Amino acid sequence: MSVDGLTFNHPGRPLWTHFDVSIPPGVTLVCGGDGCGKSTLLRLLAGELRAQAGRFVLNGAPVAPSHATYQQQVFWTDMRSEAFEQITPLAYFDSLRPRYPNWDEAAVAGLAEGLSLTPHLHKPIYMLSTGSKRKVWLAAALAAGTQVTLIDDPFSALDKSSTQFLLARFFEAASHPTRAWVLADYQAPGGVPLAEWIDLPD
Repeated sequence: MSVDGLTFNHPGRPLWTHFDVSIPPGVTLVCGGDGCGKSTLLRLLAGELRAQAGRFVLNGAPVAPSHATYQQQVFWTDMRSEAFEQITPLAYFDSLRPRYPNWDEAAVAGLAEGLSLTPHLHKPIYMLSTGSKRKVWLAAALAAGTQVTLIDDPFSALDKSSTQFLLARFFEAASHPTRAWVLADYQAPGGVPLAEWIDLPD
């Protein structure tokens, strides 16, 4: 995946003009301090924000981020979202299955176990702690099977065992020949080999 000539500016606050972004297979880190645009870049790559200019390329062909083909192959969810508060994690996973053709249903139980999420699968999401809510979004990201997976601040509010489980998944992802994982964080994730490092200035 790549974006050529990405341009996006908030009113009165310029961010990028003709910025080229390359996302190879493996794990890419988007790194920088508060306010540098890490989350904004992920939202642009997800098509949640509309770029003011830029040519998005997926599988060697230009594609609009709003196109169904793009949306089926790029996973993103806002970790702070309250849109799913009234449903259970299992219902949330059910809602994603039709969207992502390569959704790995067989992996869901193991992901829930590895993230200590199993006791909470039948509870409404609003009843979960901040950390457990984030585990729901992370389990979905790991199960989606998309070509590009975008995760903002992946380790925030996680307990030690869940952090170690997630790190192990990223180590596996680092050697994947076709799938790309884009992590936005303040620092590199625990020795995980990186295919690309995008350093955003403060």
